[in-house]
Parts: sequence; structure tokens; C-alpha cells
Amino acid sequence: MTHTAGTARTDTRETDVIVIGGGTGGYSTALRAAALGLRVVLAERDKVGGTCLHRGCIPSKAMLHAAELVDGITEARERWGVKAGLDSVDWTALVATRDDIVSRNHKGVEGHLAHAGVEVLQGRAELTGPRTVRVEGHGEVRAYRGVVLATGSRPRTLPGLAPDGLRVVTSDDALFAPGLPESVLVLGGGAIGVEYASFHRSMGASVTLVETADRLVPLEDADVSRHLTRGLKKRGIDVWTGARLLETAVLDDGVRATVRTARGEVRAVEAQRLLVAVGRVPVTDGLGLDRTGPATGERGHVVPADWSRLETTVPGIHVVGDLLPPPSLGLAHASFAEGLLVAETLAGLAPRPVDYAAVPRVTYSSPQTASVGLNEAEARARGVDVRVNTMPLTAVAKGMVHGQGGMVKVVAERDGRVLGVHLVGPHVSEMIAESQLIVGWDAEPADVAGHVHPHPTLSEAVGEAFLTLAGRGLHQQ
Repeated sequence: MTHTAGTARTDTRETDVIVIGGGTGGYSTALRAAALGLRVVLAERDKVGGTCLHRGCIPSKAMLHAAELVDGITEARERWGVKAGLDSVDWTALVATRDDIVSRNHKGVEGHLAHAGVEVLQGRAELTGPRTVRVEGHGEVRAYRGVVLATGSRPRTLPGLAPDGLRVVTSDDALFAPGLPESVLVLGGGAIGVEYASFHRSMGASVTLVETADRLVPLEDADVSRHLTRGLKKRGIDVWTGARLLETAVLDDGVRATVRTARGEVRAVEAQRLLVAVGRVPVTDGLGLDRTGPATGERGHVVPADWSRLETTVPGIHVVGDLLPPPSLGLAHASFAEGLLVAETLAGLAPRPVDYAAVPRVTYSSPQTASVGLNEAEARARGVDVRVNTMPLTAVAKGMVHGQGGMVKVVAERDGRVLGVHLVGPHVSEMIAESQLIVGWDAEPADVAGHVHPHPTLSEAVGEAFLTLAGRGLHQQ
């Protein structure tokens, strides 16, 4: 049953579980709790699906697929002798296809919730107690089992750079800005910044990517950063790492920025569009945390008192998704896992805690990156005696066919289990699931080497990397 925000309700209704926020963490909690026989109310102030479905993961990956098609035309002409050309990009048609994909996914989520019997209330919600929530336009709801906070995050902005949706944009509105710019300046070399830089370069824009850390995707393995940077530069993206933004000016037709490079040089760059991709912050305003008392961290995250239950310092209030601090990853697929955990906890089950080290991390740029587990530096910092093997994708035939470079890197204990797998190259987002199982199930290199990978495929490089670590090297000695 769905009520609109204009429907006046003043009575107090009762339920088993109240979920505040209908993004990936919220609606997965609601669906699983309902499947376990609990009565569930889901309060969402906008549209179910959240940032991931409407402004992030889904629309951005739709656009990146279009970018991949554009890149394919260039490769066909320049590498394979296929005399094809790109006349133009029909932005209106591209946007219509993207929006259709989002709309169909949105209707699917709504249908799943309705079929599960989840009552969706549209309106802003605030905590009025450990088990009570007031929803704008619907009155108060009391839960017997618990309340789940799933209000997500929003892009972090910089002082003096107010987003206007045209010249200065964030990841929430970058793909919804009108038309394709001829030049783009991206501030932030994490996954979001790299993906948007990659998209705009594919669409013909000149792109400058600025990152304050000494390398791109700084949380990933250093070799991943190196191969990714090489691939982006090969595509013509100007990458400045170890750089600092000094000042900016918004012009009538774009922006001008002054940047201090890693070498201490002061350089100016002008672009039609500036994307601020310097992280995200939790959305807790108006949630009533100050009255109900769940502990929060310095950056506004809601801190669990018990990570095995994702329960806050206030018994009965649980938290999922981007509201969580590290080691939660702020990734949609991690939010799904957190939602399942909390729903099963509220149903009285004893689910396994989320193993964040075994959650894959992916950057959907060209080239892509995908990783799971510890990187080499993290493993060594823990005092582990490690074995490392790095294999270029071009060492296997399918890697040569793609011609985009890349690598497979495996980090393992000297005489034991695999700690991490790190990939760079084409389509590696589709290859990381195998490595998730390898790390999650504490496999050793010999365990993987005993399984045959198909030839010729990119996944063959994963198999070859483990064969070498197991002392059975074939093409890699």
C-alpha cells in the first residue's frame, strides 16, 4: 500500500520493522524482512532505488556502455581496418535510452516491494524514539522489532564551488547536465572521478584529471594505479597526481582553475565543465539523531556498537549503506549484503557478519579495475610474509586481441592462502567474481591452479597467474 505525501495521517500505526530510506541498503532490508514474514514499512522522501538507481550506478554505467561503443568505432577504424566513422552523438537519444533503463529498473523495484507486501510511505522521516518514526504526511509509525537507518549519502562539495548543474557539477548531476562539453576538468581521482573522466574522453572532450594523492584510486594496489594511469594517459587524458587546487573562477561559459602540480609548478586550466568528485558525506540532516542518541563519527557516519548486527549504540536502531563508516565500503553491493544481514537479525536469525575484505571493488572506466582482498602494501603492513605474482593480460592471446594492456596481480601468503587479487583491463568487472570466492573461501594458489580456465579468454590470465604461484607455470615461467 502506497500513500502520497499529501495524504494526511495522524494516527500511530504499528509494524515490525521501519526502514528509513529506499536506496539499495534500505529496499534490500525491506524485501528480505518481508520475505521472512515481518511486517515492514519503508519511508522514502524521493524515489525508491536511491542514488545508485537514479543518479549513480545505473545511469552512469549505461552512459559508460555508450562510451564503450564509441571507443569501439575508433578501434575498428584505427586498429582493425574497418573503415567506419562516427558522424555524431545524438545526446537526446542517448539520454532517452539511459532514462528508459533507469525507469524500468525503478518500476521493477516498486513491483518487488509491492509484491512482498512492503508498505511504502513517501515523505521525510525522522526518529522520535528508539522504535518510533514520524513520516511527513503519514503520522507516526511504531516498530516492535526495530528501525533501520538507510538514508545514504550526497556528494561532498568544496567551499566557493557551488554546483550549478551546468559549469560546476557533482556526480549526482554530471550526467544530467545539458549536452556534451568540449572540455572537462575533474577534481578527484577516485572511482567516480576516473569513470567520469573516462566517459567524457570517449565522447570527444579534452579531459584534465586532478588528484591530491600521489596516485589515482589511492585505496587500490599501487600496481593497479600505475596500469590505470598508463591506460588513461594513452587515451589522451591529462592526469595530474599529487596536485593541489589553489583557486577557481566560474566564467560565463565554463571555469578556470589554478593548480599546483606535484613538481611545484603553478598551472592554469580552463574547461567548459568542472566535476567535483572529492567524496561523499552521510545524509543525516532532519533524521533526529540528536534526540534519539545513536553515536556518530567525526565525518557524520552512524557508528555501529555491534558490527555483527549493524546495531547502533541505541538498541533497536540499526544502520546500513553509506551511513556506515569504514570498514563499510559505500558500495551498492555491500549495501545489499548489509540489508540482508540486518533483516535476518531482526527476524531472529544469526547471519554471518559482512566480510568487507571479500567485497569486490570496481572502477568502470576504460580500462577497468577490479579487486578483492588486501593489496600488497596492506598485507606487508600487517607483517605477512607474502608471495606476489603479476601477469600482463597481453601474455595471453585474448589480451592481445583486446590490445588494451592490463594485468592480473595475486597477493598470497608465502605458504598459504590468497589474500588479494587485483585486475586492470577490459571487462575485468565481469572477471572479479571468481576471485571473490578465492579470497572469501581462503583458497591457496594450488587450489585454484587445479581448475581449468577456458582458452582463449581474459580469465585465462587469472588461471595462469595461479599456476605460476603453485609452481606449475606454463606461459609464465
